[in-house]
Amino acid sequence: MKTFTIMYIEDDQEIGSWSRDFLIGQGYEVIWKTSGHDAEEVLERCDLVIVDIMLTGLDGFTVGQRLKRINPAIPILLLTARTAIEDKLTGLSFADDYMTKPFHPDELAARIQVLLRRSDVAAPEQLQIRHLTIDRKGHCLWDSETGEEIILTGKQFHIFMYFLDHLNQVLTQKQIYEAVWGEPHLNGDKTLTVHIRHLREKIERDSGFPKIIETIRGVGYRVRS
Repeated sequence: MKTFTIMYIEDDQEIGSWSRDFLIGQGYEVIWKTSGHDAEEVLERCDLVIVDIMLTGLDGFTVGQRLKRINPAIPILLLTARTAIEDKLTGLSFADDYMTKPFHPDELAARIQVLLRRSDVAAPEQLQIRHLTIDRKGHCLWDSETGEEIILTGKQFHIFMYFLDHLNQVLTQKQIYEAVWGEPHLNGDKTLTVHIRHLREKIERDSGFPKIIETIRGVGYRVRS
């Protein structure tokens, strides 16, 4: 049976130590960090992230949003003592779940299991779309007909993963840009259009007549399963 790895970001030593020991007792491998400044360095090894919102320095919202941009498929659970609806809405705009302190450890364990189960079902390690084989866990893809790996830039990969997280859905340029760049999209900005063109040049058989990333005229783009 696979042992799941959790990145736990909490700067309170007492709470962090207790929670880490509890999670280890539940059978998880735990990487406990007291700040999110270098969290992306270990993200590839993790199956789930738990982050406290009220961190010293970079707050949990900023850290969580950054990690989601790097790997949109990673489940993120926010922990906080804040109960304002505004905070919850901000958190749930990018995170997968939100728990307020104090919480019962059994509820934490149950929520982790749900997120891991949902992630495992929603995001299989490999996907096949036309001639492309995508390894989500290994962050790579290749042409299954030629066997050649297709090398994407970081932004190209994040854009494509966002499409895969929303298969068969029509996505607007605004949605894609704000999810990948984490910044408001400005009307007339061609940044995403340029990245999509270069991405198509790498993954399509004929980028002039794309079959994988479809253009929905007047709306945005779609990738079909």
